[in-house]
Amino acid sequence: MRIYVSADMEGVTGLVDSDDVQPGGRDYERGRSMMAEDVNAAVRGALAAGASAALVNDAHGPMRNLLPEALHPAARLVRGKPKQMGMLEGLTGEYDAVVCVGYHARAGALGVLSHSFMGHEIEDMWLDGRPVGEIGLAHATAAALGVPVVTLTGDDAACAEMTAWDASVVTVPVKYAHDRFAAELRPPREARKAIEEGVARALAELPPRARDGVRPAAEATLTVRWQSASVAATLLGIPSVTAVDSRTVRAAGPLPALYRLFGVWMRVASALTNQPPYC
Repeated sequence: MRIYVSADMEGVTGLVDSDDVQPGGRDYERGRSMMAEDVNAAVRGALAAGASAALVNDAHGPMRNLLPEALHPAARLVRGKPKQMGMLEGLTGEYDAVVCVGYHARAGALGVLSHSFMGHEIEDMWLDGRPVGEIGLAHATAAALGVPVVTLTGDDAACAEMTAWDASVVTVPVKYAHDRFAAELRPPREARKAIEEGVARALAELPPRARDGVRPAAEATLTVRWQSASVAATLLGIPSVTAVDSRTVRAAGPLPALYRLFGVWMRVASALTNQPPYC
């Protein structure tokens, strides 16, 4: 059994503020240590359930948050950027399950550090007409690759968002949002025990998956409303991108290729606004 871990940071145990998750923030070094401990708890749970390998993708911001020496020795780490598949870099149909650690709710939700990929630059997103953020887009893309998301950790808002997408996913709330920068925190030891047990339980219940070779591409339509009309206008220069209104663009195509295309949109938006993708 091979497990893929996508590790974000805003939903990590104990973290509630941008100073906890942004390089240069006064508590960032502590935050990256807390991130490693949550990831390691997930890896321990996977190993307890019989996993033979775990690949961890550092999926937050600069994607250089996890220190290799802090990671569980049974896991390999994908670190740095650019990554053509961003938060899902390295995920293929050869993996048996995806575990999302430290995820957060989408833009507009009342969750800890909630946003969708680019802080304030993306106002809203829809996948096939359904409001979506990082959670839903990761779930849909993994499904298109034939790999189920089995566990998600984060605040209670992120867990509720995942349950709305797929009620079969085991969710582990490590904190309970009071507002965007405030939460009631589970004690770290308790939270990590819950992560380890949640991952182990989810994988123990995972049915055998038939690997039937090439799968039909899953067609989808992605719509994004930007804060800046300039970003939307520039993206119209990319083939297949169409305008919905002056700040909203849309593209249709198969997942996971559409996910990769969205990564291009973010790099264009980053260059135009001087705002790095946040994730």
